[in-house]
Amino acid sequence: MPQFPVLETARFVLREIKQEDSKDIFRYFSSHEVTKFYDVESFTSVEQAEELIRRWNDRFNQEQAIRWGITLKSENKVIGTCGFHGWAKNHYKAHIGYELAPEYWGQGYMTEAIQRIIEFGFSHLALNRIEAYVEPKNTGSRKLLENIGFREEGILKEHYYWKNQFVDTVIYALLKKQFLHL
Repeated sequence: MPQFPVLETARFVLREIKQEDSKDIFRYFSSHEVTKFYDVESFTSVEQAEELIRRWNDRFNQEQAIRWGITLKSENKVIGTCGFHGWAKNHYKAHIGYELAPEYWGQGYMTEAIQRIIEFGFSHLALNRIEAYVEPKNTGSRKLLENIGFREEGILKEHYYWKNQFVDTVIYALLKKQFLHL
């Protein structure tokens, strides 16, 4: 992809994340509510947000991932992000990831954003399979995925090591043919 794709929904513009967004991202990544099931500790400095943005953008430039900033059409503030990582072009699949500032939870925002990037993934990135890895206790994320049409495929026991313990992961997936019939 030569240029970062800008996507729109009824309420959002999904756009490239820039260093100017670091304060917005720091604000919600410093919340334990947001990082509770995330693979990073809560941020303690804006520099951590700047580094995360650099990593996301480097991975896009290397065609390994794509992460959009979620902004309300009424303001240009990043309230969350979503995108694809673990992008295996030769296998036509990617993992989906997302987070949202807590004050925007429960309003259907992430459902709207995720549905748009899924559509983009299947139609423009030639994906056939989109996967999501979720901690079993993350009921909000599990419900979101199920509502969008993802199906639970199983539990990966002690899938990774985090916070001094082995953590199970529930794997969800959505196939292109399932999405076309939703």
